[in-house]
Amino acid sequence: MAGQAAGERSILSEYWHGVRFGLPVCIAVSPFGLLFGTLAVENGLSVFEAFFMSVAVFGGASQMVGIELFGQKVAPWLIAFSIFAVNFRHVLYSAAFGRHMAGWPRMQQAIAFFLLTDAQYALAESQMQSGRKLTFARYMGAGFTGYLVWVGTTVLGAIFGKLIPDTSAIGADFLLPIYFLGLMMDFRKRPLWLPVVAVSAVASIIAFRFVGSPWHVLLGAIAGVALAVILPPSRSGIDVTPAQPVENQA
Repeated sequence: MAGQAAGERSILSEYWHGVRFGLPVCIAVSPFGLLFGTLAVENGLSVFEAFFMSVAVFGGASQMVGIELFGQKVAPWLIAFSIFAVNFRHVLYSAAFGRHMAGWPRMQQAIAFFLLTDAQYALAESQMQSGRKLTFARYMGAGFTGYLVWVGTTVLGAIFGKLIPDTSAIGADFLLPIYFLGLMMDFRKRPLWLPVVAVSAVASIIAFRFVGSPWHVLLGAIAGVALAVILPPSRSGIDVTPAQPVENQA
């Protein structure tokens, strides 16, 4: 009984650690949940439809693109491909994230992939770098908190959206770039971090200028990945051997 109680406390501690990690992310994305709810209603969705889209999709960028293209006489395949281009980075996230949950049950893996966001990927990578095992409880603490906040702010935006001022006028639209910059800077100590980031940034800017949005996201990511592939592993600092956990927690 004592061992079981200790295990439950460990799981609860891991969960709340994940919640604390996720709270700053929630602050950063909340304005965009409100904005999505507002835009969804303005584009003809009901409050329930906006709520259901956030519950079922849980992808801010893809939801924003979707509501802008729905009902615009755009071919369905083009809508699907545009959303894929915006979220191409999640293909890379999934490929890299799989090794962190190799021992998790299938159901936990399915839930983890559904909740996989930029912040969740950063959490997994930071755990790997510190040599600490990423537990499902810690992952859920961060992921489920973000999920609830995103759905909740969507509903608030859909209901009270007309009362929200222009987000660009108050600088709220700058929170997300700052959030992404913070995630990116967390990996700055890795070898060749700067060249990969620089190449991705330049390629993305050029693509935005000559190709347009949302394709610049996809092309910038491909440029960064191509550079990492071209560089020898010994120079790129890529370690293909999974880190050994320093402790085994539930």
